Amino acid sequence: MFKIRTLVTALALLSSISIASAWETLPTSAPAPADNPTTAEKVVLGQMLYHDPRLSSTGTVSCASCHNTMLGGEDNRPNSMGVNGQTGGRSAPTVWNAAFNDVQFWDGRAPTLEAQAAGPVTNAIEMGMKSWDDVVARLKSIEGYQVAFEQAFGKDSISKDNATKAIAAYERTLITPNSPYDQYVSGDKSALTAQQVRGMNKAQELGCTGCHSGPAFNGPGMFHAFPIHSNPVYAAKYHFKNDKGLAEVTKKSEDEHLWKVPTLRNIALTAPYFHNGAVKTLDEAVLVMAKTQLDKDLSQDDVADIVAFLNGLTGEFPKQKMPVLPATPGKTFN
Repeated sequence: MFKIRTLVTALALLSSISIASAWETLPTSAPAPADNPTTAEKVVLGQMLYHDPRLSSTGTVSCASCHNTMLGGEDNRPNSMGVNGQTGGRSAPTVWNAAFNDVQFWDGRAPTLEAQAAGPVTNAIEMGMKSWDDVVARLKSIEGYQVAFEQAFGKDSISKDNATKAIAAYERTLITPNSPYDQYVSGDKSALTAQQVRGMNKAQELGCTGCHSGPAFNGPGMFHAFPIHSNPVYAAKYHFKNDKGLAEVTKKSEDEHLWKVPTLRNIALTAPYFHNGAVKTLDEAVLVMAKTQLDKDLSQDDVADIVAFLNGLTGEFPKQKMPVLPATPGKTFN
């Protein structure tokens, strides 16, 4: 179910991470699975479905409600709001560059974007539909979706499987390359400031890239843990013990408080931080990670340098044109 390498701490990994492997530019396209090649028609359909609140029971919540592509790909809330004003216990991860994650959701329970897209629609506190059969029936009743699905998948093709494939195809276009960092690594040594370069080197020196590795700085195939029992101050202050992470899925004690390594791409835009959105600022997030993961107490100068570097990971966002959704003249679903 999970594509997880053996968990090791960033300290243990530090000696094996080379500078060459740490500093990689972000690809400009994402690979698609063999059973869901990306096509323009799927992307068009997927963008409509992604932005359509009629996929929720109240007609008020879409994928974009919590993963806003007009901003940093999430909602800047500690906990996202679903139907009827309900909130969960976790912060929405960014959808930008999610195509480069090996697993989806904070606890990694979905192995693909397609699997992830299926979950929130029928989650009682997110989009609240009773079943995907109800979703499919609703889509089939909308003439515009009949046309869009036929263009993307063929005649009589409206189904859960094809809906999630279309959403995933759209999400694979949400890539933010050519950040100042990417330009720097590609040879433009003026792309980062002196402070950002210091922060980049400090992140390497401390071992941050032990977990936040790869072109998306998301540690492909890795989970990390908050050593909360050895850090009671932060555990209590930010309620890190309240959610068991991966263990909520696997029910294994050894998986308690394990979390998918989140991307650092565009992190300056995605406050608040961590799985529960408990940390409001990027400066504090750097302090917390240095202490909980690496047992390091950073100076204010070190924090400022690292934060400056992280700001250099904000990429170029592909222009998003809001889709025109298929109409339902003279009727409503609610």
